Amino acid sequence: TRYKKMSIRLVLLKSGEDLIADVVEMNVGDEENPRVVGYYLNKPCVVKLQEGPQVLTEDSSPKNKYSIKIYPWMPLSKDEVIPIPADWVVTIVNPVEQVETMYKQEVIENESDSADEPGDSTSTD
Repeated sequence: TRYKKMSIRLVLLKSGEDLIADVVEMNVGDEENPRVVGYYLNKPCVVKLQEGPQVLTEDSSPKNKYSIKIYPWMPLSKDEVIPIPADWVVTIVNPVEQVETMYKQEVIENESDSADEPGDSTSTD
């Protein structure tokens, strides 16, 4: 089994969960014909986007406020790296900069606090 670094990505699972994690591919086969069989998710967290109340903007048009919440995906596990099979993944994409920054600050940089306190941020779209 070989590993290919992917870095911080958003992962949509078949279960409908959106995760953010430092993702590494799990490959088998030779270097010329590698086959992805799964992924290692380092410090995976669930990402939730919640719609808040509408607010009026300067031009009097209503806009919704959104709240982004990040919390550990399997908080009762001692493992920081969790493997998942490739057939459970619907897609893997790059997160928007705000979500990636939030994940880095609250999960990667503050490892000791991340298991106890979920992240919370508010932005206007």
